[in-house]
Amino acid sequence: MVKEKLNFKLKLAYGIGQAGEGMFGTGLSFFLLFYYSQILGLSPGLAASAIGIAVIVDAFSDIFAGSLSDHWQSKYGRRHPFMFASFLPLSACFFLLFFPLVSSDWALFIWLAVFTNLARTMMSLYHVPHIALGAEITEDIEDRTALVAYRQFFGNIGALFALILFFLVFSPVFRSEGAEGRFVPEAYVPWALCVAGAMALTIFWSAWGTRGVIPFLLKVEPQPKVSIVTIFYRLFSDFKEVTKSRNFRFLFTGVLVVYIMVGVTGTLDIYMFTYFWELDEKIIIPVLVAYGVGNALGTFASVRLFSRFGKKACLIFGGLCWAFFQTLPVVLRLLEWFPDNGDALLMPLLVALKVIQGFSTAQANVGYGSMMADVCDEHEYQTGRRQEGAFFAAVAFSAKATSGFGAVIAGWALEFIDWPVGPEIRTAADVAPQTLLDMGIFYGPIIAGLGFISVLFYTGYRLTPERHAEILVELAVTRKYATDKIKH
Repeated sequence: MVKEKLNFKLKLAYGIGQAGEGMFGTGLSFFLLFYYSQILGLSPGLAASAIGIAVIVDAFSDIFAGSLSDHWQSKYGRRHPFMFASFLPLSACFFLLFFPLVSSDWALFIWLAVFTNLARTMMSLYHVPHIALGAEITEDIEDRTALVAYRQFFGNIGALFALILFFLVFSPVFRSEGAEGRFVPEAYVPWALCVAGAMALTIFWSAWGTRGVIPFLLKVEPQPKVSIVTIFYRLFSDFKEVTKSRNFRFLFTGVLVVYIMVGVTGTLDIYMFTYFWELDEKIIIPVLVAYGVGNALGTFASVRLFSRFGKKACLIFGGLCWAFFQTLPVVLRLLEWFPDNGDALLMPLLVALKVIQGFSTAQANVGYGSMMADVCDEHEYQTGRRQEGAFFAAVAFSAKATSGFGAVIAGWALEFIDWPVGPEIRTAADVAPQTLLDMGIFYGPIIAGLGFISVLFYTGYRLTPERHAEILVELAVTRKYATDKIKH
């Protein structure tokens, strides 16, 4: 590992790679279901099923990418070959998701299933090695947390870039017959092309900018060639090994629950903004940006907050705040204690609540990534094996579950409440009042209520800062002994 403090240039290069994942996540979580159901007219349940198939495949591709990069042997290290190899196929698959060359329902279903699977698999081949790289660059507590903070910051920047590009650039250009650009199919194609290009650029930048750390990273000892059966056996053996960690199980399960809930609400955001709150595109932007701004501010405040209150406390705080502020405005509206649609106070209140929610949730996001890196150290101490790829495959899967499981649940919820589809459904007047009420109840109290469950899992995490510090000292002694033995 790199022994000296990490410089800004390296942190920037590492973090900016997450911008591509942020754009990717926004495209799949915020726009994809809306595009296929409201623009192309595909049933929300059918679209959700296609995305659901991809989630199942995604679980295996994350495990595969983690195990494969853990055991990869090359002069370019374990992680970088996959980072370089994935960015062009990933960008192409993302673009084709929003440029279907078919039109019938079943053809759209197959197209969506195929390219969502391909896009997610390519993202796994980049994202898992990328976040695993962050855990093996340094053991310095502040630098490790800073790398996660940079990654989370640029993830938010990427997500905001994708949203702002659509609503401020392409939507106004393609406004047609009084219909805002979000209802015009032609607005999505050039937007997807620009986002795909930006994804490729940021991912390549990250891989190229971090190549200087390759000589300092762990090298895999030469191994004999193995059969495909052995590779898959090793793959599942690696996953079984990491699940033996009690701290990993509680941390992963808790975050997976809340990430899925975040994914549901993220998928339904465009529906809520369009039909429940009736926000036009000029007002949508401040509300969307507010969460990202709050999250970015919270990300850079996280290092100091962690040093004062501890990672676990900040993780619990962030999880509780997300659920509370997700529920609050919807419940107040259902109780008729919130400003009416069109009221001048509506937008400022929504913005303020989103900033607070984003700032608080950042503590959970950064805390999770940093704590998972600590669990990797504990695992190495207990087993003698360094398996960041296997651990961070779980991190990648939980993060991508926001746009995977979230879209599945959201799509079938819309199907259950008989949500009308097609580009002609443009305002709340086009939707039955009971259907709007049902969506509000599902989006707010029901989903956010489940988010509180995640906190119960966080309490099962037992790796204290003091014990982690002891582990790092003992690992340093063990590694020095192993190095001296090799030299002699």
